[in-house]
Amino acid sequence: MSRIELFESADHRNILLEDATEAGDPAVQANQHLVIHGDEAMILDPGGLRFYSRVLAATLRALGGARLRHVFLSHQDPDVVAAVNGWLMTTSADAHISVLWLRFVAHFGLDRLVLDRLHGIPDEGCTLELAGQPLHVLPAHFMHSAGNFHVFDPVSRILYTGDLGASLQDSEQRVVTDFDAHVPALVPFHQRYLPCRDVIRPWLRMVRELDVETIAPQHGAMLRGEAMVDRFLHWLETLEPGIAHLEYLYRAPGVVAVPAGRAPRDAR
Repeated sequence: MSRIELFESADHRNILLEDATEAGDPAVQANQHLVIHGDEAMILDPGGLRFYSRVLAATLRALGGARLRHVFLSHQDPDVVAAVNGWLMTTSADAHISVLWLRFVAHFGLDRLVLDRLHGIPDEGCTLELAGQPLHVLPAHFMHSAGNFHVFDPVSRILYTGDLGASLQDSEQRVVTDFDAHVPALVPFHQRYLPCRDVIRPWLRMVRELDVETIAPQHGAMLRGEAMVDRFLHWLETLEPGIAHLEYLYRAPGVVAVPAGRAPRDAR
């Protein structure tokens, strides 16, 4: 895996670990991100077992003399969390995931020796520190997981959004250059995985109070520059996602219709 420096200053670095999947690989494309401040680091959504050894080796090379302090898990999907036992067994880091998913993570084979280093994030979010520098863990519930979080780094002004902003059909592009051309790659995921506009509105209010320069999702291309970020936020605000697009599916196959003259159950 190669690494791409997204931001670098005297004591702060944001690194994209270039996607481990290869052409023809059936696994979903995924980005791994590393934030390093001073002598401490955090990896975000490190991925599943398929690429664990590759991502771990790339992370250790990128750390230099820094220590991996945090493993951030935005939600419970296997492409985020399936290899967490390996990360906890081979490093001294603590892992963080929504309190909703703590007991589910154990089903990925979490060893009892590291159980005390898996911590629950409260629904309202929290702050994680790297060498005294805060990283803000922000609620993003139902986008798409019931217990979901994003991370805002105020130094680099990068907002790490997990699955929000995913563009699975445009995974070869690293940075979006033409938003209008990019929209068709955004629609399938967001229309299917986001349940309704009600979950989008409070997230938008929160994010518009932040000084975001880059949106970095777990899948596909990043949105860089304030103008591009604004385009995405406006597009998300006008999106009609969710169940309305799937109502046509709700037909029980082979079921005989309610006889004429008999009221359906919800009218009794």
